Amino acid sequence: FPTDRTTEIGQLISSYLVREKNLEDHTIHLLFSANRWEHVPMMKEKLHQGITIVVDRYAFSGVAFTSAKGNFCLDWCKQPDVGLPKPDLILFLQLSPEAAAERGNFGCERYETSSFQEKVLQSFYCLMEDKTLNWKTVDASKSIEDLHREIKSLAEETMQEVQNKPLGELWK
Repeated sequence: FPTDRTTEIGQLISSYLVREKNLEDHTIHLLFSANRWEHVPMMKEKLHQGITIVVDRYAFSGVAFTSAKGNFCLDWCKQPDVGLPKPDLILFLQLSPEAAAERGNFGCERYETSSFQEKVLQSFYCLMEDKTLNWKTVDASKSIEDLHREIKSLAEETMQEVQNKPLGELWK
């Protein structure tokens, strides 16, 4: 579940990201969070059915990007997402900003500049200090096959550990 660009909120976010629309920074942050909350009932239903959910980015990305703008503190940025389903595992795929910039389509969307990405990286490092969350850093410069193998192993190990644990709430 990356940002769902099909809902009305998602369409607004999409038009902002491709620079068709300008939105005030607090507004866009809250819209990203609202887009996550749109999926909570369906996520909880699937989790209660025993289905594993893989989410691309989730709340941490929103917090890191908004706080990187400089006029926002991490605590304010986290508030709209307090109570979302808490992930059992958070994988941080680490890649240098230089290597990321060499990959296809970099720079096509808002926020895709190397200087801003460096600030986002610092915000992620602050978020990773939260020991109530299960952060694992993975070297994303590996081959696709090696990266896949490592992620699969971490995911399987985590699923075994948490299979009988209740669903937690983020930042509560």
